[in-house]
Amino acid sequence: MFVTKYDANGNDFVIFHDNAKRDRHELAKLLCDRHKGVGADGMVVLIPHADYDFEWEFYNSDGSEASMCGNATRAVAHYAVEHGISVNNRAEFLTGAGVITAEVNGLYVVTDMLPPRIINTAIEAYGLNWWLIDTGVPHLVAEVESLEEFDLEMARSLREEYDANVNIYTVAEDELRLRTYERGVEDETLACGTGMTACYVRAREEGKARDLCVVFPRSGDELYLEYTDGRYRFGGKVSKVFVAELTLDIPHYML
Repeated sequence: MFVTKYDANGNDFVIFHDNAKRDRHELAKLLCDRHKGVGADGMVVLIPHADYDFEWEFYNSDGSEASMCGNATRAVAHYAVEHGISVNNRAEFLTGAGVITAEVNGLYVVTDMLPPRIINTAIEAYGLNWWLIDTGVPHLVAEVESLEEFDLEMARSLREEYDANVNIYTVAEDELRLRTYERGVEDETLACGTGMTACYVRAREEGKARDLCVVFPRSGDELYLEYTDGRYRFGGKVSKVFVAELTLDIPHYML
């Protein structure tokens, strides 16, 4: 079994393609394990589709499924172009949240994000005003004065109450910085594309961010979000870390 490890600005993924859908929850937990497996925030499997280049199965590191992941869309688009699954440096594929298109220019990949849904703008908790925004998956977002401290117990509590990822951010016109607690990983991660988008959506709706904004997640990598022609576009570099032939003792039922 061959897999490819990708890093997308602090989010890492194990990626491979197969011919059919199947239950891969246990395989995801094994491969994403950072001690006994490859180690990753998530596992993505590309499956043939009649109408699109492919569809994906996306699993978090705990084996749960997620409908959407912004950073994974960029990594998967690069993988698909490199393997000839997508052509002309453009990938169009089906996720659990809808159809995604992405453009690949070398290691730089831009994804057209799904239209966001602002669900609630009046959540008051822990002395902060939170917005609940669905950018393919639900995110709680709150503007703060400083990112130095991120109360993970607070984040876990909010995650459980609202079944959403939790983000805090700072913004200054054309620069946004944030930290994210992700469900499925159940911890803070170095980056989250849908979380960056959700924070940018709120900042822009409140008139605090321009139509082109540089974004810095906890990884420190530089990414960009842009609002143009009624679409939110998310761009940044990805890195193919390695390709590996697994010699793990994987039970047949997992494959």
